[in-house]
Amino acid sequence: MQSESQRIEICPHCSLTVRAAFLFFGGVCAVSFGIAGFMAYRGFWPVLPFSGLEMAFLGWALKVSMERRHHRETITVTDADVSVELSDRVHSVQHVFPRHWAQVKLRRPESRLHPSRLTIESHGRQCELGNFLTEAERRGLALRLQRLIGRVNESPSLAP
Repeated sequence: MQSESQRIEICPHCSLTVRAAFLFFGGVCAVSFGIAGFMAYRGFWPVLPFSGLEMAFLGWALKVSMERRHHRETITVTDADVSVELSDRVHSVQHVFPRHWAQVKLRRPESRLHPSRLTIESHGRQCELGNFLTEAERRGLALRLQRLIGRVNESPSLAP
């Protein structure tokens, strides 16, 4: 008897390619240092270190943004359990919850400016999912997971 499973993989939408990021950064640096160089030539030399600092921060922000494209969240629902694997380029963490006791919760935000939180919980442990999703995507994922996992003491069929 083969056990059925459902697998959901989510990742952030990162449309900027590495090449495009380099071109963007190079273009902004050329403009910024061009203006700073002109200002330094005119006698306003303190502009140069500030321009360098500004480009260093932009480079750091681009690097952090580009690293997001390696984030993956894989949710596997089987007859027995719910497995959540959170991974990036270097690390991978797996949380396993018994399906019969697992709960999918979409928590309201603490304030209107914060997003909601989607978690899978069981026996005092929880795992947050989809913090990079939009509100509509997070609600859709919550509904899909609730249909797959069911409520406590309820395990719906995984057959399509």
